[in-house]
Amino acid sequence: MKSPYVADLQANQVATTVLLVTHKDIRQKRTGESYLSLTLADRTGELDSKMWDNAAEVMETFERDDFVRVKGVLQVFQNRPQFTIHKLQRVDASEQDLADYLPASKRDPAEMWAELQSRIGSIANPHLKALLDSIFSDQAIASAYRKAPAAKQIHHAWLGGLLEHVLSLAALADLTAAHYPVVDRDLLLTGVVLHDIGKIYELGYERSFSYTVEGQLLGHIVIGAQLADEHIRRLPDFPPKLRLLVQHLILSHHGEMAFGSPKVPLFPEAMLLHHLDNMDSKMEAMRSLVANDKNVAGVWTAFNSALDRSVLKKETWLKSSPASS
Repeated sequence: MKSPYVADLQANQVATTVLLVTHKDIRQKRTGESYLSLTLADRTGELDSKMWDNAAEVMETFERDDFVRVKGVLQVFQNRPQFTIHKLQRVDASEQDLADYLPASKRDPAEMWAELQSRIGSIANPHLKALLDSIFSDQAIASAYRKAPAAKQIHHAWLGGLLEHVLSLAALADLTAAHYPVVDRDLLLTGVVLHDIGKIYELGYERSFSYTVEGQLLGHIVIGAQLADEHIRRLPDFPPKLRLLVQHLILSHHGEMAFGSPKVPLFPEAMLLHHLDNMDSKMEAMRSLVANDKNVAGVWTAFNSALDRSVLKKETWLKSSPASS
């Protein structure tokens, strides 16, 4: 096991550790001399890192997604931690355990998979259940679905994040379907399970999270709709009208064309799926922003472009003195 992790680093203490390069940029000082601006990471977090001196000696020896052993010191700059690198050396990937570098769900994968199977087993509509059974009988799909993140950065961005997100939505779907009699619970739950299935091919996660070529060219919405349609075609008795409803659930779940949906939601289950998906992703993004905020002091997080706001660190604020309010 590697040590120390990013989360273990202490301010103003020299440390040596191995980290994954998730971003590399070569910049110039005012003097014209080059320096390195890096993002280094492991499963516990990311570090904004700078190598100010002797960068020219190492800048061509490594690239993004390489592992590097760095020696340096964590300092606070403009109220945010920054790791100043004194020495850097590329290390062989074969010497590293990838589990040390990619964040993963805190939930047990087998437990989550069993919960998903139970949810699918509760679907009464024989055609929708047959569709989901067909899809997950493909072991390659099932394996990728258990492991995939839900996003590259914004929400549930860890191994198992897709499954964790889907299970959260499934619980919300049962609550809201019971509240709205007009909603077909089986159809809504099918949309929950399938809405992001295209992400198993859109996102790559061999080292850091990134978009695949297929993901860049098509995106998870199109990939997911194609995958569902492929399995529907294997079910000769699948009703054609139900096929259109399933396709629409996937194609409209982002809610607006401006956000990547080819269509806007046009029936209740599609509208509800969109709002549940948006709510769950936003709530997780807000929780994660507060939990991982890099501002050392103060009761507000740094500005987050995905949420288009800074967020109040509520617990910190409640514990602060009245003068700091």
